[in-house]
Amino acid sequence: MTKRLDWKAAFLAAIIAGIAFMMLEMALVKMLQGQSPWGPPRMMAAMVMGKEVLPPPGTFDATIMTVAMIIHMMLSVMLGVILGLLISRLTLHVLASVVLGAVFGVIVYYVNFYGFTALFPWFEMARGAISIFAHAVFGAILGGVYSAIALHDAAKIERDVAV
Repeated sequence: MTKRLDWKAAFLAAIIAGIAFMMLEMALVKMLQGQSPWGPPRMMAAMVMGKEVLPPPGTFDATIMTVAMIIHMMLSVMLGVILGLLISRLTLHVLASVVLGAVFGVIVYYVNFYGFTALFPWFEMARGAISIFAHAVFGAILGGVYSAIALHDAAKIERDVAV
């Protein structure tokens, strides 16, 4: 693996991991807690729309969901770049990147749910096993996908240079 950030890999990994995270967290909140799956997106959207969009109601709203996804994807891409830089500097392969990513995801959880609660106190109510697990899965997917794409891109460059 190269010592340079693969921007394409960071972006694609962030989008894939971000979508997986949102779907997982919404599903787990519904299945394990019996709460509205629209609660987590409303918490994200409240970061820019204000706390009046927080549940209740825990219903779908296209504007709130759009704002939540924009915020979530922007943050995912920023985190993808950070983790991508770390993976590329350490020259990690896929399995090690998955493990590092999971640890990274848990660190992101603690920063978000214990650090940023000073700005967004409603995140405190989402602390717990579901959020920790979803963040660990986000990080694992982010690290694994980044590493797999970056390795593929590096191999393609080597093949192209050899020809």
